[in-house]
Amino acid sequence: MEHKSRKVPFVHLFCLLLLMSQLVFCQLDNKFYDSTCPNLTRIVRYGVWSAINNDTRMAASLVRLHFHDCFVNGCDGSILLDDIGSTFVGEKTSLANNNSARGYEVIDKIKANVEKACPSTVSCSDILALAARDAVSIAGGLYYYVPLGRRDGRTANITAANELPSPFESLDNIIAKFSSKGLDIKDVVVLSGAHTIGFAQCFTFKPRLFNFGGSGQPDPQLDASFLKGLQTVCPNQVDSDTTLVPLDSATVAKFDNSYFKNLVNNSGLLQSDHVLSTDNRTASMVLYYSKYLYPFLKDFGTSMVKMGNIGVLTGQDGEIRKNCRVVNY
Repeated sequence: MEHKSRKVPFVHLFCLLLLMSQLVFCQLDNKFYDSTCPNLTRIVRYGVWSAINNDTRMAASLVRLHFHDCFVNGCDGSILLDDIGSTFVGEKTSLANNNSARGYEVIDKIKANVEKACPSTVSCSDILALAARDAVSIAGGLYYYVPLGRRDGRTANITAANELPSPFESLDNIIAKFSSKGLDIKDVVVLSGAHTIGFAQCFTFKPRLFNFGGSGQPDPQLDASFLKGLQTVCPNQVDSDTTLVPLDSATVAKFDNSYFKNLVNNSGLLQSDHVLSTDNRTASMVLYYSKYLYPFLKDFGTSMVKMGNIGVLTGQDGEIRKNCRVVNY
């Protein structure tokens, strides 16, 4: 008994410290739905597998959807909400999401199947967190346990969605935005590793190809062969702006550490990625992950769980939406 009494204060202190950093691991549990929706993980994984089997790009899209959700209002499913005329403005038309964010229909389909099995039980935000995890593992990453018990928000914030980390920003700005969510520099590097899958539109990196820093010349740090290939795919004309290019051309659909190898070889696509290999605060981590696959995969899962606990709603806060696109009225 004496041994237990010494442990209780420590646990409370641990939870308090996590809450102070906007993380609430103590309120979430990966077994949260074990009794109320025992087939949940099976339903979600099958839905994600089917979507990726139909479109390999969907793996990256689901991970990005979860990221864009958590960085705005916390992980509350707000990114899934549709606009309702002029009375409710969602986040889908923000600068970072409009004609870019994908996967809404995948979440809708999974939610419909979950509702059939467990009506009004599982939040859309939890489904999104599980879908992101399954997308990573199906694409080749490690399976990690996702703490569950989030509830869905009733609001959206397009202003905050317009301020999501951007490929045009400096590393200082990106670090500051991560820090404001309780994430550190290691999380910046590790979560950027999600760019080992997925695509980017040419306009997000075209200045590096033709007019870097307003110089009228390409980025001198870009590998010459890589640069030549990109200039062919993304010619310096407006109609190529939306052309898609793989973020990691070495292993386009495989979740591995090729992204970091590319950075070391000056073949990173986005400027915001490339700078990770040149800045003293991050370069050593990039080099380490380029050499060692397993530590990256393991750390990625850890950082995803950490990110997935930003500003979550639990208990009686928020709601359990029956339709992920509309709040319950």
